[in-house]
Amino acid sequence: MIRRVSSLLVLCLGLAALPGCSWFDNWDGKQSSLDAERRQAANATFDNTPEGLYAAGVEALQARRFAPAADYFDQIERDHPYSTWATNAKLMAAFAEYQRNRYTEAIGALDRFIQLHPAHRDIAYAFYLRALCYYEQIADAQRDQRTTEQAMAALQDVVNRFPDTAYARDARLKIDLARDHLAGKEMNIGRFYQRQRLYAAAIGRFRKMVEDYQTTNHVPEALHRLTEIYLTLGLVEEAKKTASVLGHNFPGSPWYQDSYALLVAGAPPAAEDRPGLVTRAWNWIF
Repeated sequence: MIRRVSSLLVLCLGLAALPGCSWFDNWDGKQSSLDAERRQAANATFDNTPEGLYAAGVEALQARRFAPAADYFDQIERDHPYSTWATNAKLMAAFAEYQRNRYTEAIGALDRFIQLHPAHRDIAYAFYLRALCYYEQIADAQRDQRTTEQAMAALQDVVNRFPDTAYARDARLKIDLARDHLAGKEMNIGRFYQRQRLYAAAIGRFRKMVEDYQTTNHVPEALHRLTEIYLTLGLVEEAKKTASVLGHNFPGSPWYQDSYALLVAGAPPAAEDRPGLVTRAWNWIF
């Protein structure tokens, strides 16, 4: 809120400093009127040629004035759609919207750019920026994860289309983070079912965690929760097997120590000090 107020004050001071400016006497108090006046003041400084508008947009981006930057680039598309500057202006406008956290608008602009200019030299960046728009919207693990799935799909698209680029390398890292996020969602649901004593549902969630998200850091806890539930249900042998998988793959994990403490002498420590593959041990036992 403080930042918005400060920006408004700067804008007001800028308008007040214009020679003979009596605009405030007639201001209707609407943001749209401020935006219109801002564009009018900007056009008095920069010419309306494609080159002038593009230079104004770049200058606004450098000054982190993303709203007017988007306006300049959009104006190029409106007023000079067939100029050589219009194509780049589409991508720059999308970037400005991304910087404003207006992800829906940015994705729409990027979709149009990708559709109209599939062979553009910056097409890889367009796909990457589109993926970032989804990635930045990933909610916390307590909320619906549809956006996380969309982000993973968009990031994977970057990896598939441009595998040898820096964009693909960063996309792979973000895919791992997004997958860990989805795993956290599964864990939250599993814990809820366990607290409600809906043990069959909880077992289903925790087993899904082990099978589908084995590269995430949630696997040790999922195995421990399975051990807890099996013991609660009196399935001691199943608890021992699960604890063995946990000890084999994560011998130094606090979750293994907790599981071992629950079983006391029932589950021996892992025979090896190095972790093995979760899938191999899991499939071998179950």
